[in-house]
Amino acid sequence: MAIQKWLLFLFLHIHLHGLILAQLPGLLHTRCGNGNYTENSAYENNLNSLLSSLSSNMDKYGFYNASIGQNSDMASAIVLCRGDVELEKCRSCVNNISQKLVQSCPDKIEAFGAYDGCMLQYSNRSILNTKSFSTLFYMWNNRNASKPEEFNREVFKLLDRLRGVAANGDPRRKYASANATGPDFQTIYALVQCTPDLSPRNCFNCLTNAYGYMPYCPCNGKSGGRIVGIRCNFRYQIYPFFEDVALEAPPPAGNDNKTVPIGRDDKTALMGKDDKTTRTIIIIVVPTATIFILIICISVILMRRHKRKLVKEIQSTHRDDISTAESLQYDFSTIRAATDNFSNANKLGQGGFGPVYKGKLQNEQEVAVKRLSADSGQGDLEFKNEVLLVARLQHRNLVRLLGFCLDGTERLLVYEFAPNASLDHFLFDSIKRRQLDWERRSKIIGGIAKGILYLHEDSRLRIIHRDLKASNVLLDAEMNPKISDFGMARLFTLDETQGNTSRIVGTYGYMAPEYAMHGQFSVKSDVFSFGVLVLEILSGQKNTCFRNGESLEDLLSYQAWSSWRNGTTINFIDPMLRGTSGLVRDIMRCVHIALLCVQENVVDRPTMAAVVLMLSSLSLSLPVPSVPAYYMHNNTSAEMSLIQEYNKSNGSSRNEASISELYPR
Repeated sequence: MAIQKWLLFLFLHIHLHGLILAQLPGLLHTRCGNGNYTENSAYENNLNSLLSSLSSNMDKYGFYNASIGQNSDMASAIVLCRGDVELEKCRSCVNNISQKLVQSCPDKIEAFGAYDGCMLQYSNRSILNTKSFSTLFYMWNNRNASKPEEFNREVFKLLDRLRGVAANGDPRRKYASANATGPDFQTIYALVQCTPDLSPRNCFNCLTNAYGYMPYCPCNGKSGGRIVGIRCNFRYQIYPFFEDVALEAPPPAGNDNKTVPIGRDDKTALMGKDDKTTRTIIIIVVPTATIFILIICISVILMRRHKRKLVKEIQSTHRDDISTAESLQYDFSTIRAATDNFSNANKLGQGGFGPVYKGKLQNEQEVAVKRLSADSGQGDLEFKNEVLLVARLQHRNLVRLLGFCLDGTERLLVYEFAPNASLDHFLFDSIKRRQLDWERRSKIIGGIAKGILYLHEDSRLRIIHRDLKASNVLLDAEMNPKISDFGMARLFTLDETQGNTSRIVGTYGYMAPEYAMHGQFSVKSDVFSFGVLVLEILSGQKNTCFRNGESLEDLLSYQAWSSWRNGTTINFIDPMLRGTSGLVRDIMRCVHIALLCVQENVVDRPTMAAVVLMLSSLSLSLPVPSVPAYYMHNNTSAEMSLIQEYNKSNGSSRNEASISELYPR
């Protein structure tokens, strides 16, 4: 029996394909396999067909498995929703995870992904026939439990009780949740779950093995944690995170659904064998016992070395997270001294989320400090986690967040300092604009495009800026552009949903019409703002409304579009840029790209990936742009109505805001 335990433990360690550490169980966590499939292959077609049908074929208990195809072209999938998740929410979660998992693991034959509410695995081999109980993800809270040893004991007691309930309960759900009282009368909430295809014995064993990783998990001693495996998972917290599930009468149990004994000696009862079977095994094993024991001894030595290495790696990763948080957090006294007590002499400007001050730390490093207004809906821990996420988004064309400060109601963000201030200080100044030759302007346009592309597609979070303008583009000492305020909305609670908002924030002239008029935003909203900004950079003029005879026009409609349509684009370009014919052709191409970005029809606007490609490849042919938004011709009343709608939507630059989609990448 001891040998069986060692072999099982060794098997789990050897087949631990990957360990991903995380702290936010609501995010998508993925594990990609090694093999790749060929594009447009039979396997890819089978996989796409299978994934598209998962949510519609799920039973009301949130479980489904299926296979399409044969042999090497077979695609198999298994999906499981948390036992308390309603069917519609379950289907929505499955639809989302199906799309995100393929994006996160492109061309991979095997992949596994998990949200807090659902998980999915697909492969080119049958999944149900496997009995791998490997653990794939550890997740935990940063907060330490009070009296960790007592807390852990109560957690294990609760999980031990739930294990038997889930294994022997409704075979269609294999789920159990409950709460218990921990040290200092603190309530502990926990749930456990297996895939319903597992027998009671295998469900019990799977959870037992998952529990075995607790001493090596960074969640050990924390106030909350979660361990996720392919076939089972569990989670515990000091706050309620699940809904009560009404019990249903289980169907009659068949021969394959024998009850597992529940009690203190559960594990012994499960692994025990009757005497006859034991004698048979002994007769078979004895001739090879010596060799077998030698192999076990060697395996144990290797396993212990691997375990020590694993623990060191986990502890090192956890220490890195702690040290990262500590290194990012500044004392309020340090920031107050750096800004000379937030003196007006050091004030750089005033944004929608609060004033910005210049500061100098004790090491002579210059920083920009944003003093946030006190209307954030987050607690200190949530605020700190959001800051850590945004701080990890690093790109040469984004302003780097250096750290933060929490002190009572004070919430400060510390950014790198851009010595050349913002782009508008140069662009709209007749003297300073002379420093912006075509080489620098082209470099600025390309840098902004790459920064927005990173936010849209390449970062950990898909971020929509919503207030891209010249004053939000800072310039470093080498005049490289750095986009600022790209993660501000993550730090505040705004009245918004994914793709729609009732609180319009931004700046008139830069906002896309669908956003300004209806609150609908997307990555194409940023594309529109980028187009406006490019036109400003090329013309050296600010995008403002003006009267042209009896009609009201703006920079887009009157100058850019009209001159391009009439073949007089050269008149639109900043006179300082009119040089050789070769440069003029490049500049006119940029005008063309900008007009594509500001088209009224959202679908017609290119993505930022396409924009970057068009800017970098001069040989790439460009489509003909359609009429830009707000081109009102001679309809003065319509233009006035549009301006009035804008004024109702908070006017000019009420907030410098960004927005992140609900499902991070």
